[in-house]
Amino acid sequence: MSETLADLPVALTASAARRVAQILQDEAPGSALRVGVDGGGCSGFQYTYDITTAREPDDLVLEREGATVLIDQMSLEYLKGSSIDFVDDLMGQAFKIQNPQATASCGCGTSFAI
Repeated sequence: MSETLADLPVALTASAARRVAQILQDEAPGSALRVGVDGGGCSGFQYTYDITTAREPDDLVLEREGATVLIDQMSLEYLKGSSIDFVDDLMGQAFKIQNPQATASCGCGTSFAI
């Protein structure tokens, strides 16, 4: 499959890709960052981040600049159109998901409502 970055349902910014690659360099070979959505959090849903070597056949696989990010199909329904970024500012360092489906989010940026 020859998808370009613009064809993918979720975007991974260069900043996020560099940070994921840094994190994964100290992990087991074949490791990836799994980004998911679970019920909970102060707004109804929350983003999850886990390092894993387990891949499912229907995972969306985002690869960029040495980084691999996996998203399961259930989470993908809540993340379509989103952009995963990594921000390093005065408030600290964190992955930030810009999700056009979210109608509300909490101040910490890890939970949201649809």
